[in-house]
Amino acid sequence: MLAVTVAAVSGGIWAGVVAALLSSLIAPVIEHPDLGLQFEQLRDVIAAVVFLAIAAVVGLVVGNAAAERRRATEREREARLLAYLSTKLLSGDVPDRVLDEFVDVLLVPFGLASCTVQVTLDGQTMSATATRQDLEPGGPIELVPVVIASIPLGTLSAERPARGRPFTKRERELLEAATRQAAVSLDRARLDARARLAQLDAETNQLRAAMFSSVTHDLRTPLASIKAGVTSLLDPSTTLGVERERDLLLTILEETDRLNRLVGNILDLARIRAGALIPRRVPTAVDEVGEVVVARMRPRLGSVRLELALAPDLPEIAADPVQLDQVLTNLVENAARHSPNEGVVRIDIGLADGGVRVRVADEGPGIPVEQREKVFEAFYRGRVEPERPGSGLGLAIVRAIVTAHGGTIWVEETTGGGTAVVFDLPIEEGVEA
Repeated sequence: MLAVTVAAVSGGIWAGVVAALLSSLIAPVIEHPDLGLQFEQLRDVIAAVVFLAIAAVVGLVVGNAAAERRRATEREREARLLAYLSTKLLSGDVPDRVLDEFVDVLLVPFGLASCTVQVTLDGQTMSATATRQDLEPGGPIELVPVVIASIPLGTLSAERPARGRPFTKRERELLEAATRQAAVSLDRARLDARARLAQLDAETNQLRAAMFSSVTHDLRTPLASIKAGVTSLLDPSTTLGVERERDLLLTILEETDRLNRLVGNILDLARIRAGALIPRRVPTAVDEVGEVVVARMRPRLGSVRLELALAPDLPEIAADPVQLDQVLTNLVENAARHSPNEGVVRIDIGLADGGVRVRVADEGPGIPVEQREKVFEAFYRGRVEPERPGSGLGLAIVRAIVTAHGGTIWVEETTGGGTAVVFDLPIEEGVEA
């Protein structure tokens, strides 16, 4: 009976039945070695038949239980594999990543030497291949179609190692189930990519609308002031004194300069996006550029005071002096725009980290931490004081110029409130005075 049980567990139902038959034939020999396979009495024959029946029943029962256990183990393994596939494939990755994960997951559970899948999504052909270096290819190959909603997307090729066993029907069914999951994941990734593209298009259109609105507003404001001033000067029914005429002419001049700066910023932004912003580097004294900018900007800032602090013996750097002048001008204008009446804008130029550091600080409301990177984006005005004038181009141009010079720029807080824009420019060998 022990032999029948062991045979049924290890070999299945028929192994148990065969073991039961052999045991019933060998039992008389063991009990009566001198008689061999002969039965001395009828009871011996009946005992052999009863033993055979009992052994056969035991073999069938144990064999069925072992077979059910093996089937349950296989179903559990398949369920774990499909669950693992679902976790890996439904992660929201792009289609290329989904394919790579898919073929890599199938190698070990199916004992594959290599696995290749090729699909076509939205007219674009993609493929992925995974191989095991420790196995030699050349064995049986199973081809499984990749289909979604009756639409063929491509083919999966699973190859076993050389001299490997053929695929069973159950393994082919499991491969088909896994392929269906991959097809669903690919379709989801495709739809997610379309949704992201649609969202990007919507955001781009929204940005374009904001750009158009911003530029239109900033162009019309100085034009309206210029037109009002010229209209007053040309009106024959209005008598203007000398002072009044001078005020109008100064207003026209200031608004013309403002309009010119706006158009210049727009052109600079266009050159930046076209990759045409290339600095013409020459040995440049940053402190001299700072003094020129301060002398030019002080009369324009009204009640806002402009201060300049220079470190002694500053070296020259390889820079475009015109572009560096534009950087400081934009930073001073931006700081003055957000400063209160009688406020102070301070420029500090010194040495730091092996380069020249420029810091432009104001006494305005400051910039929240979450907005400090966004202020360098084109047409971004912030949420603290969005009603203040400005096109939102100045800091974007500043960062582009600083980056083109190999420098870095950032925003930090100042003591007692306000904002400081700081940038570093490297000192290259051969230009130091």
